[in-house]
Amino acid sequence: MRPQRVLIAILGLDQHETGALAVSSILRDAGMEVIYLGRFASPASIAATAHDEAVDVVGISSHSWEYIYLVDELLRLLDDIPLVVGGSVITPTDGRSLLDKGVAAVFGPSASTEAIVPAIQRLAEHHQDAVAV
Repeated sequence: MRPQRVLIAILGLDQHETGALAVSSILRDAGMEVIYLGRFASPASIAATAHDEAVDVVGISSHSWEYIYLVDELLRLLDDIPLVVGGSVITPTDGRSLLDKGVAAVFGPSASTEAIVPAIQRLAEHHQDAVAV
């Protein structure tokens, strides 16, 4: 089986990059291939890169409220690629709303490496299994 591939991006005009860089490093250290799209990504550019790079999971780092307005379009464009949203502004209520919309996992400001890594690994494994069928 090929290595798990994860795309990390910052959606919209959010300029806060530290969390995305930290998670990218953590996932690389866990053995995953990480494609870092960076800041100022649109739903269309994220989805296009996700499909072009054949990623197993897309992770969005959110430290502004724009994700609330852009996640529906991103979910539609990603098709069957799991979307994970994490960041300092995600409240428990917003997290439940994101999950209800179809986001595969949500991590708020107190999420630990011990929670993030296995969740991403499981999602990537499920996606790889589904694609292999």
